[in-house]
Amino acid sequence: MAFENPSNDRIKDILETSKTIAVVGLSDNPSRTSYQVSKEMQNAGYNIIPVNPTIEESLGVKAVNSLKDIKGPIDIINVFRRSEYVPDIAREAVQTDAKVFWAQQGVISEEAADILQEHDFTVLMDTCIKVAHSVTIGK
Repeated sequence: MAFENPSNDRIKDILETSKTIAVVGLSDNPSRTSYQVSKEMQNAGYNIIPVNPTIEESLGVKAVNSLKDIKGPIDIINVFRRSEYVPDIAREAVQTDAKVFWAQQGVISEEAADILQEHDFTVLMDTCIKVAHSVTIGK
């Protein structure tokens, strides 16, 4: 069966009950989409954890090298990496306490969705978290 994103009601529930977003591939460059989207989510009140081994910090928060380096709970894993990297990120994600995996617009992997759903993750793909937030929660 082909992958399908959750309903808007479920997305709204996820966004209303989540506090911490680990952003895989978050850049420290303000002109990058990952930075702009994550800054908006940070401004909306979410704790952002940059997951990127090539930077020291982003948005005023120290970066970690991988999801397994995060101390404390993760509500959403938000991915800004190309689709071919997503299955490996999914394999790492299932070793965390997170239960929501969100791949940004243009990022899709049926393999990753299968891995995650086998571990009871709610999976969203090819959907911008900032747009979903503005549509379901508003400003």
